[in-house]
Amino acid sequence: MEINADFSKRALVHSADEPWVASPMVGVDRRMLDRIGAEVARATSIVRYAPGSHFSAHTHTGGEEFIVLEGVFQDEHGDYPAGSYVRNPPTTSHTPGSDQGCTIFVKLWQFDMEDRTQFRKEMSVAGSPVTEDIATLELHRDAREVVTYHHIAAETHFEVNDPGGIELLVLEGSLSEGGDLLKTGSWLRLPQGSPLTARTGPDGARVWMKTGHLPYARSPTA
Repeated sequence: MEINADFSKRALVHSADEPWVASPMVGVDRRMLDRIGAEVARATSIVRYAPGSHFSAHTHTGGEEFIVLEGVFQDEHGDYPAGSYVRNPPTTSHTPGSDQGCTIFVKLWQFDMEDRTQFRKEMSVAGSPVTEDIATLELHRDAREVVTYHHIAAETHFEVNDPGGIELLVLEGSLSEGGDLLKTGSWLRLPQGSPLTARTGPDGARVWMKTGHLPYARSPTA
C-alpha cells in the first residue's frame, strides 16, 4: 500500500474530513496520512481507540512516535493524557489501549535504527522562548530531525526554512499556506527545498512540526 509516498511532492490531508478505516484490532480505527507498506509499514496516521479497546502486546521494531490528541492513551508504563508527546524507539514494546477512549497522531518506522532514547513530554509552551507572537517548545532534536510545538497568535505570519523537508499537524485553530486553509486536524508535508510560509487565522493556531527528516524516508523492508 502506498499513500502520499512520493516525498518529492507537497502533500496535504484534512484528516477530519477523511473516513475512519478499521484496523485489524476491533475498536481501533485509523485515518492514513502517508504510508508505505501493509500492516508493517512506514506510516503516519490518526488512530482512534474506542473505550475499552486495545492492541495486543507488540515490539516497535522501527520505533513509534505519537501525540495524544484527545482522551487518555494507556499502556503498562502509564497513562498519557491529551497533550502528551511520546517517543518509543526501536526495540521497545508495550500493550496499548484506552479505558475511556482516545485519539492519537502516530508515526511508525521513522526512527534511526540505533536510537534508544525513550521519553514523554507534555506539550506546553509555559516558560518557552517567545519570538514576537510565536511561543516554541523543542520536543526532540537529533542528527536527523527536529521536532517542535508552536503556539502562534492570531493573524501572525509563520515562516520556516529548515532544510530536509517540513511536516506539520494543526492541533488547534487554523492557518493559510499555499492557497489552502489548514484547520484543526490538517496535516501538511513539504518536500526538501520548500519553505513554509503561512499565516494564522483569527483564533491563532497550535502546531506540531518536524523538520529535516525526509532524506531518511524509507520502507520497513528497505
